[in-house]
Amino acid sequence: MEMSAAVAAWTGHLSDVRRLSPATVRAYRSDLVDLIETIGDLPVEQVDLEHLREWLWSATKAGKARSTIARRTASARAFFDWLLETEQIPTDPSLRLIAPKRGRTLPRVATADAMTLVLDAAAARAATEDPIALRDHALLELLYAAAVRVSEVCGLDLNDVDPSRATARVLGKGAKERVVPYGAPAARALDAYLRIGRPALLTRAAADVAATPALFLGARGGRLSQRTAYDVVSRTIGPVIGSSAVGPHALRHSAATHLLDGGADLRAVQEMLGHASLGTTQIYTHVSSERLTATYKLAHPRA
Repeated sequence: MEMSAAVAAWTGHLSDVRRLSPATVRAYRSDLVDLIETIGDLPVEQVDLEHLREWLWSATKAGKARSTIARRTASARAFFDWLLETEQIPTDPSLRLIAPKRGRTLPRVATADAMTLVLDAAAARAATEDPIALRDHALLELLYAAAVRVSEVCGLDLNDVDPSRATARVLGKGAKERVVPYGAPAARALDAYLRIGRPALLTRAAADVAATPALFLGARGGRLSQRTAYDVVSRTIGPVIGSSAVGPHALRHSAATHLLDGGADLRAVQEMLGHASLGTTQIYTHVSSERLTATYKLAHPRA
């Protein structure tokens, strides 16, 4: 089997069997298409370690970031591991492939005081009962309160939210469900949006989407897109953090950091975020400790 056919079969397996997110599958496919463009569409059993090293070296010469090369290495390892497991190759050529260490990039976070200002401003706009302002306020409150991903919040349906318990059932990576709590401010924002904002937006819907179960709606009454959610966050949170390229993940990062700053248990935060590995959650302990160090250096006379 040629590489292109094998890649198509594997990415189909990732989507249909392992239920990975479309974005993850696209990233794997993109990496392996680049491999084929570099070494040619060889039969899978003919690909060896030198081919893979040539591929990574070409990326290095092209000035690709270490994180990109490390991700490509991981893609190749996962792909050839599957080929070996399904007995399409006799040996795995990627076993001795060495990836560069990723540089640790700490997430951008807003301070708790800054988040209060942002959300208070969103509440003031929502007080006009403009349906878009009501939606944006509820969206921002829920993203921050529940620390959910943008794909998770845009995928919410009405019956996924339980106002009596102040919880939301989200579908995370790998099609894994989890229930996350949210607080009183988010509950109030959601209530106002559901009573006033959503019905108004629903009247704008075309006939074929009028019965949509989506919790958050776009300006035309259909399900809110991730692109629109990104834009909402970018224009409200970006100026606070100091970057125009800040999306919904900034709220997730901020929520996780503030939970740990407030004394939350690391494993509880892991469960709330839906991280498969505790190591992924631990990056927020570095954010908290770096903030502590910065405060110490500014405030302590012997720092």
